[in-house]
Parts: sequence; C-alpha cells; structure tokens
Amino acid sequence: MVKRLPIGMDDFGDVIRDGCYYVDKTMLIRHVIERAGQVKLYTRPRRFGKTLNMSMLLHFLEIGQDSTLFANLEIARDKEFCQTHEGQYPVIFISLKSVEGEDYRSAVNALKAVIGTEALRFQFLRTSDQLSDADKNLYAQLIAVGEEDGLPFAMSDQALNGSLQLLTRLLAKHFGKKAVILIDEYDVPLDKAHLHGYYDPMVTLIRTIFLNAMKTNTSLAFAVLTGCLRISKESIFTGMNNLKVYSMTSGQGNEMFGFTDTEVDNLLSAYGLNKCKQEVREWYDGYRIGGTRVYCPWDVVNFCNDIYYGEENRPINYWANSSGNDLVRGFVAIASGSTVQEIELLIDGEHIHKEIEENVTYRDLDSSVDHLWSVLFSTGYLTGDVENDGKTYDLCIPNEEVRSLFVSQILKWFRDKVRRDTKSASDFYHAILNGQPKEMERILTNLLQRSISIRDIYTNKKIRENFYHGFILGLLTAYPEITSNAENGDGYSDITVRDGNQMVGAILELKYSNSGTVTAMQKESQKALGQIEKLHYEDHLKRTGVDTIHKYGISFHKKLSCVLMQDVKSDYT
Repeated sequence: MVKRLPIGMDDFGDVIRDGCYYVDKTMLIRHVIERAGQVKLYTRPRRFGKTLNMSMLLHFLEIGQDSTLFANLEIARDKEFCQTHEGQYPVIFISLKSVEGEDYRSAVNALKAVIGTEALRFQFLRTSDQLSDADKNLYAQLIAVGEEDGLPFAMSDQALNGSLQLLTRLLAKHFGKKAVILIDEYDVPLDKAHLHGYYDPMVTLIRTIFLNAMKTNTSLAFAVLTGCLRISKESIFTGMNNLKVYSMTSGQGNEMFGFTDTEVDNLLSAYGLNKCKQEVREWYDGYRIGGTRVYCPWDVVNFCNDIYYGEENRPINYWANSSGNDLVRGFVAIASGSTVQEIELLIDGEHIHKEIEENVTYRDLDSSVDHLWSVLFSTGYLTGDVENDGKTYDLCIPNEEVRSLFVSQILKWFRDKVRRDTKSASDFYHAILNGQPKEMERILTNLLQRSISIRDIYTNKKIRENFYHGFILGLLTAYPEITSNAENGDGYSDITVRDGNQMVGAILELKYSNSGTVTAMQKESQKALGQIEKLHYEDHLKRTGVDTIHKYGISFHKKLSCVLMQDVKSDYT
C-alpha cells in the first residue's frame, strides 16, 4: 500500500507521524547552521515548501522535540551533527501569513495575536526559577488578552516592538542557551499594507521588531526568514549587516526548496505514474533557482494524488488558485500596449530580456511597469538565466501551468486595460490616417512619459527599436488592418496601417537615436523616410488601390519621440 500524500499539510511532525510520503529536505538544517550569516532569508515563490521546511527546522532544533521524527532521514546519518544541534535550542516560530487588515490597527492586532499565541507556548516561564519577578511581569504583558472574545491580545504597542527580543532573552535565561527565531512569510504584512494603503507605518513597525530581535541581540543564536520577495535593506533590514539572502538568483541552497528531477522521478515511481513523466515536466517543471532546475512541490504532489486516485486524468492548474495575484494585478494601471506585446511574446514561447531588481520596496513597485518583470520573476510567474552583464535576465514562462495562467488571467487584465485606454489609441490612429505628424509626436511622447521606464531600453540599438515597435503595435492592437514586418517593395517595412473604407494608408519606419537633441532625432527620422523611399515600401499599398499614402519616419530616444512625414506625391514635415 502506498503512503498517503501530504495534501495541504505544512506541519513536519504531522507529515512524519502520519506516515505520509516525504521528500527529504533535512539537509537544509546543515545549510542553516553551517553557512555564514546569523540571519538568513530564503525567498521562493508561493507553494514551494517554505512553511513545511520551517516546521522541519522547528522540530529538529527545539528542546524537547521528538528525535524519532528524523530517524530515517538523511540528516540522521551525521550523528555528530545531530548530537551537537538536535533538540538543543529554544525556538520561537511565527508565521506572518495571517497578518493583514483593511487598516493599520487591524493589522497590528493580527500581529499581536500571532506573537501572543506563540508566547503562550512558553507558559513555563511564569514559574521559572531562572527569571526574576520583573521578567515574569514582562512575559505576562505578552500573553494578556483583551476583554472582547479574548482578542486582540492586550499587549501594548511598546511591548509589541520588543516582543521577539524579550522572548529570546527570557528563553535564553530559562534554558541557559541562546534562542532561535523562525519567521515564515515575513513579507505578507508589507504586501497587505501596500494593498490597503498603510505601508509606511507597517514598515516602521516590522523594522523595529526585526532590529530589536535580530540585530545586536546577545540572546539570539540565529534566525531564519522565508518569503516571496526580497525587500530592500533600506526598507525593513536597515543596519542588519548580519543578514544573508538566498534568493532565486543565488548559487547556494538551490535544492532545499522545490523538487529536483530525481525527487520527482522517485515520487512518480512510488505511485506507478512513470508514464506521466513527460506531462509533469511540461506542466510543472522549468523553474530556475540559481543554476538548478526545480518543480513546484504543490503541483507535483496534487497531480500525483489526483491521478493515482482517479480524480483527474490530465494535468490541471493547481498553482493559480493557491493564492491571490493582487501584487501582479497592481501593475495593470501603469501598463502600456508594449507590455501586452511582451506578455504575448512570452505566451508564444519567446524570451524577453529584462533587468531584474531584487532590492525593491513595495512603495516603489508600482512607480514603473519595469518592476513588473522583477515581481513576476521573484514570485514564480517567470524564470530565466542571468546574462553576461550580471543584471539582465533571459526571461520565459517556466511551464504549461503558468502559461495557462497568463492566458486566462494576466494577459486578459492587461489587454482589458489597454482597451479601456481607447482615447489615446484612437487619437493616434486617426492622426496617422489624417497626416498629422506633430499630433502623433505629442501623443507618443505623452504616453512614453507616463508608461515606461528608461531601463526598458538598456540594451543594444536593434532591441531598443524592437521595444518601440512593440509599443506602437500595442497602441494599435484594436485596429484590424495593421501589419508588422510585412514584405513590401524591396524589403520589410516596420508597420503598415490601412483603412480600406477611406482608401488611406501609412508606412511607419522606426529608428532609435543615440541622442535626444532635436537635430539628432530629426536626422534619424529622415533616415527612416529615406529607407521607405529607397525600398519602395509603399508599393504594396498602391497595388491594393489605396489613394492616399503617408510615410512616417519616427525616431525615439528614451521617453522622447520625433515624427516626420512625407507624402507619396509631395514632401513636407
């Protein structure tokens, strides 16, 4: 009889005691203890086993733990290590995934409940011979409850600020050993605060609690944090030079979260599902953590369970419904047509090249659509390898599951936004057909100022031109007679616009100028017009009976544009 799969279980003790199938990640314990950094932060996408791993650390490290849980696991082979560290630490373990609220005070109360509930695990401190009466009174403040339904906890805001530091000090005095702090989903309160508009006070609160507990705290042995995003040190980790981050781009600890090929093969074999290997790879593989390729554990475990018990007969999207996508949706308001074009390229299996910025703050996230790609990368929607410059990543969608999510949700959000912004698109389209280059230039420059970051174009000139090409195509996406890179005359024109009803057409040739001066940009626009003329791009429109043809040379420099126009029969700018 096969072991039960631990669907929805995130307590390590329950998984092992219930005899569930467990993919051994116990070597994370050695990584945590032996690698540099008193405070370690592991950032991974949701559903990558973060909470289960943190629970595993708790069960191994905490004084009084059940050592039999690890008897048949890899860490038990190192008997000297286990004798030194197993069951040798007081441990504080909190998860911040439930710390949220529509206003700041509600979130604070939720945080008090989380820390107060953990403090209740240590009620032996009330009678400890190692603590003074003053210490016991301070502990009592952490576990005192309010009068209404026992919640929120009645600890003061001042007590909350020093709560984790106080617990480590009291536990260290009681046991005579330094304490460990484990904080799961550390960034959730900041995400929710950003969403509901109280980000600044929440940053101040979390920073104060963390600095008190994890910086120059002589009662702390070490601390481990997990989350989805790596938040800038200037945000909540100010002054914490004892922090070591293991992110999606790190070269260490890559196999500690997520399933490797071998682990997935073993799991499929255990349930007689070897025939499903290819499907599982196509649907749930493809994530790159450092130089290691991994699968999302949540997906693979659910797939095996559903296929084995006959609840499904094909791969489905498990990840989409496992958590909210509010962070990604927040970028819709500042997206442009070029964003849609890039998302469509990704869905088609293409790669895009973007600079990934891991050290951001939630306050800065929606200042530019450029940050969208960093969020998509950090949260698992995209994966990729770093290029030679060490900053730019070759990004792609990792697998079919995430691709289906892009199609069903993300692309729809961004397309709907572009469709709602119809006035600019309509004005630009009609300016093209009506021969109004200055109006086209005004609209383009205005849109560029509002919607792009200059970091979108930190690359070679050809790729820069491709970026603006996609930007204009996105702007014209609602109009049917638009062609891109079509064979015209003796070459391939960038963009062709045609209105069959009015028999009016236009050729748009795009260039990038290395300078933003008027002279330099006009020179590039003239060069574009010369290319249209030399290669006879208008011939195709003539053959289709178009009476009026406008030729546009358009140059760009960062957020600037320059549009020059030439008629087939007469020249003017």
